[in-house]
Amino acid sequence: MNYANIKYCDIANGEGVRTSLFVSGCRRHCKECFNAVAWDFCYGKPFDKETRNAILASLAPEYIDGLSLLGGEPFEPENQRALVPFLHDVRVLYPHKTIWCYTGNSYEKELLAPSAARCEVTDEMLSLIDVLVDGEFLIDEKDISLRFRGSRNQRIIDMNRTRQAGHVVLWEDDPIFADHKM
Repeated sequence: MNYANIKYCDIANGEGVRTSLFVSGCRRHCKECFNAVAWDFCYGKPFDKETRNAILASLAPEYIDGLSLLGGEPFEPENQRALVPFLHDVRVLYPHKTIWCYTGNSYEKELLAPSAARCEVTDEMLSLIDVLVDGEFLIDEKDISLRFRGSRNQRIIDMNRTRQAGHVVLWEDDPIFADHKM
């Protein structure tokens, strides 16, 4: 797997201060994608041991709330296979940090049901994620006032509560942001 970018101390892609890994490779090609350069699976640099270790080290400070996965598309099967062992390392080293993942796939229609996104490690990857931002970016639904997503059709799913409830439970933002107007 290659990665397009790593942002350390990122505050735009999940709650709190995070390390964000932008993987390379995406077959969706959303119209006006903010990161179209990362559609190419060969773009960027190899996600090697040195890179993994640098990201793991970046998660150590107490002020870092967790890891965010973006793309490209983290749920491309090739990327899932590379990310699952890494996410296990994150969980072992930092059990109290959160893992957010952004995907253009629909949770129910593409990640749980047979689709091009599902592979032998999809369920395992989903089990390691705390918050899933799902849904294809739609330019007609674009809304810059939304926190942590780009279009109104996208959802922020609390995966821990979803697993417990057996149905989708949306993530609840801090109430201070609930009625924030831009």
